[in-house]
Amino acid sequence: MTTGENAISSEAALRYARALFDLALESKALAKAEADMDALGAAFAESAELRRAAASPVHKAAEKAAALAALAEKLKLSPMGRNFVAVTAKNGRAGDLPAIVAAFKQLAAKHRGAVTAEIASADALTATQLKELTTALKTALGRDVEVRAAVRPELIGGLTVKVGSRMFDSSLRTKLDGVRQAMKEA
Repeated sequence: MTTGENAISSEAALRYARALFDLALESKALAKAEADMDALGAAFAESAELRRAAASPVHKAAEKAAALAALAEKLKLSPMGRNFVAVTAKNGRAGDLPAIVAAFKQLAAKHRGAVTAEIASADALTATQLKELTTALKTALGRDVEVRAAVRPELIGGLTVKVGSRMFDSSLRTKLDGVRQAMKEA
C-alpha cells in the first residue's frame, strides 16, 4: 500500500470511527460501543486470516458483509455494533475495520480524558506485563492511559513506547544500531 493509500484509508477510518462515536454518544451508548469495538478489535488482532479476508479484493462486499455479520453475532455485538459492521462491509470498508477500531478507541479515550500509549515489543506482552506497564505510565503521566500493544519482531528485544509526540525506545535493535554507528565513527 502506498503512503497516499494509507492516508486515504486513515481518513476513511477516522470518518467511520467519528460517525460511530457521535452516534454512540448521542444515543448514550458509548460504553456499549466501546465494548463492541474492543471485542471486534480483539477478533482482528487474534486472526491474521480474518484481517486478510476482510482486506482481500478477491471477496465481494456482500460476502464480507455476511461473514462479518456472523462474526458480530458470535461476538454478541449490540444492535448498533452489528449495524455499524454491516454498513462498513457494505460500503467496501471491511479491510479498514482494524484502523476504524483503533481510531474509535482513540476518540473514546480522549473523551474520557485518557491518553493513548502505543507499545511495540519484540514478543507479545503478558497480561501482567501490560497491567504493570499501564500502571507505570498512569503514574508517570498523571492521567488514565489506554494501551495499544503491537508485536514487532524486528525490534529483536525490548520495547518502544509512544505517547503523543514522546517516544521511549529501549529496543535491542536501536541499541545495536547505536553500537554499529559508534564503530563506524571510531
